[in-house]
Amino acid sequence: MTPIRRNANHLPLLAVLLMMLFQSCASKKQVYYLQDSDQYAETGIEFESPTFQPSDILRITVSSDVPELAIPYNKSPSSQAPNAGGLDVMKLDGYLVSADFTINFPVLGSIPVKGMTSADLEKDLIDRLVSGKHLNNPKVNVRLINAKVSVLGEVRNPGTFSFTEEQVTVMQALGYAGDLTVNGRRDEILLIREVDGDRQITHLDLTSTEVFDSEHYYLKPNDVLVVKPNYSKVKSAGFIGNTGTIVAIASLIVSITVLLTN
Repeated sequence: MTPIRRNANHLPLLAVLLMMLFQSCASKKQVYYLQDSDQYAETGIEFESPTFQPSDILRITVSSDVPELAIPYNKSPSSQAPNAGGLDVMKLDGYLVSADFTINFPVLGSIPVKGMTSADLEKDLIDRLVSGKHLNNPKVNVRLINAKVSVLGEVRNPGTFSFTEEQVTVMQALGYAGDLTVNGRRDEILLIREVDGDRQITHLDLTSTEVFDSEHYYLKPNDVLVVKPNYSKVKSAGFIGNTGTIVAIASLIVSITVLLTN
């Protein structure tokens, strides 16, 4: 009986070690997205076009029934960076939104764009061209060409990603970054957004379908998503920091187990 009592003294240590290892494992509830999806009712989708912000680059083209008359209202192709291609050339030839929310447009001069969407600016430029008797029946196309979103934290490929779509969702942005790691918190995504000089921080829960109804589900250019580590990751950062530590603990558990079974 005495040997059994002596070995039993090791049981608390073994239990603690096992608990610490199990705490490093993420549960299914922490990993699953949209856990209440079976209760989700079909709803309509409302799109909201982003408004222009400082440092946005706009591609603006003006045309008319007589193409030659529209030439003065379009930028000449840039001779800079001859080796640049596609989108890079467009950016060089684009219109930069200044810190005071204006663009410098040919012939028309400084145009305020604060609070405007692409559709708003198209209408505004058409009105200016017609009312100023510059062109008859002009057509204007406005496109934001340097839209980007940054994804940081517990994702497979953190970084800044460019996009040309006008509507990009939180899910799509996380897809650009290769999805969350198993250690990322699905219920605590930080969204950092700057609008008209004000910074906002919002918390999003991707484990619930309620995120679809959030006004922040559709991202705006220059948004930043930060994925927090879950409890298991935080604990392991301080306790099981590397492979060597895990091997050492596993060896210790095996040794104690051998002692208990002798």
